[in-house]
Amino acid sequence: MPAILRSAALGFAGGLIFATTAAAQPAPSPGRDAVMSKCFQCHTDAMFRDQRQDRRGWEAAIHRMIGRGGLWSSEEIKLMADYLSSDFGPNSKPITPSR
Repeated sequence: MPAILRSAALGFAGGLIFATTAAAQPAPSPGRDAVMSKCFQCHTDAMFRDQRQDRRGWEAAIHRMIGRGGLWSSEEIKLMADYLSSDFGPNSKPITPSR
């Protein structure tokens, strides 16, 4: 196979792999976005990985942060507590830090 055809075929296959991988990625979560923009101002991801609380526990933690000056709407609190309890709850699969 000529080099140019081989390059085109590899490029096409690479594009298919990228498209498949991109399609397999879950849609961004509004709760995750809120946690990233609000909580990461003061906390690292280790705090979320290590806590493993249920929804009520995460909601209580968010309200403690409000007592320390955090400003969130009721909707943001709900989104963040839902996200944290599903992705960082007691029954969620542990996430290892990326290096």
